[in-house]
Amino acid sequence: MKRRRLPLEHKKVIFHIDVNSAFLSWEAVYRLQNGAREDLREETAAVGGDMATRHGVVLAKSLAAKKYGVRTGESLVEAMRKCPHLRIVPPNHALYKKYSDAFIRVLEQYSPDVEQYSIDEAFVDMSGTQGLWGDPRTAADRIRRQIRSELGFTVNIGISENKLLAKMASDFEKPDKVHTLWKEEIPKKMWPLPVSDLLFVGKATEAKLSALGIHTIGELAKADRAVLKSHLKKHGEAIWEFANGIDVSLIRPAADNKGYGNSTTIAFDVTDAPTAKLILLSLAETVGARLRAAGVRAEVIAVGIKNSDFRYTSHQTTLPGATNITQEIYGCACRLFDELWDGTAIRLLGIHAGRVSDGESVRQLDLFSRENYEKLEKVDTAVDKIRQKYGKDSIMRASFMKKPFNHMAGGTKEGLERGAD
Repeated sequence: MKRRRLPLEHKKVIFHIDVNSAFLSWEAVYRLQNGAREDLREETAAVGGDMATRHGVVLAKSLAAKKYGVRTGESLVEAMRKCPHLRIVPPNHALYKKYSDAFIRVLEQYSPDVEQYSIDEAFVDMSGTQGLWGDPRTAADRIRRQIRSELGFTVNIGISENKLLAKMASDFEKPDKVHTLWKEEIPKKMWPLPVSDLLFVGKATEAKLSALGIHTIGELAKADRAVLKSHLKKHGEAIWEFANGIDVSLIRPAADNKGYGNSTTIAFDVTDAPTAKLILLSLAETVGARLRAAGVRAEVIAVGIKNSDFRYTSHQTTLPGATNITQEIYGCACRLFDELWDGTAIRLLGIHAGRVSDGESVRQLDLFSRENYEKLEKVDTAVDKIRQKYGKDSIMRASFMKKPFNHMAGGTKEGLERGAD
């Protein structure tokens, strides 16, 4: 029996808008507006950091550079080996923030429900706006043209019923394109793609799937879910759902998404769980201190991982009671990490604390818990006072002694930033 399609006016409509080669585009626009004669986007160029540090990687590249095999996330040394005449432009993050804010302001003209996913991409709930802006493709084309004419750079827009499929659609042919990926289009448009094109499938996961004889998204969608779980744990179930277009996550406008987050880019590849968890502890120290300084507690904890290919994944959970206790945040982050990490080398780790509330924590009694939360709160308070009086480095855990990273990582509200390209 053929499935009856919902009328468009009753259908959920989600846009994913992604700036094409964001950092390079924004550099190009800024330079053209300030007298430059050449457009970086038309040159063999890339935006990258200092070659003397770990930030010496390609953050964005032009189409001409891509033809030489230059990839986002690879080192500048590798990129220059592929393309000796590659023009390297240092990043200007303050400039990118200004263009990102202008980009979001345009989207907010079309819907009140805008979720900024990273500095260069956002989701917009366009459900029920057909009377204002026309059908989804017409509205998307209008947004795309407005951004290009008013701000000077181009975007790709993906359209679907949920965030996952909209994001997949925006990654189809670039630049300056609009693509749809409705659920009925999945078999034709998504299933033939290599499994590595699916969100949250990194190299390690791809290798495990290949060993199971799974090479395309379609093969993953038709695989036995129990077999995937036995080999990949919860991550296997999650990517099976993604392959079948299942995603129940909601648009979270900024006003509803207040939280305290920190992330840190690591100066070396992290390939073992103990080191990763020590870095998570340093992030929990900072996030916990910020929550306590603001007099608030968080009920939702999320962990984000960016691997050496700049692929980003995140996982979150809701706590039984809101907290600002460093040890509790850390313990939750470790559990999330164990469920999320697929063994791929890690470049960035982040912790985000959300669903923030004021006042005292209302904690349900647990007869089987041995944690003395009152004692942990007193320890945190004492440590905060010492650091406020003598500086944050005046007291630290012994586990951080002689380690090549800060005992309180991510000193500003970086959130869980994604790669920009």
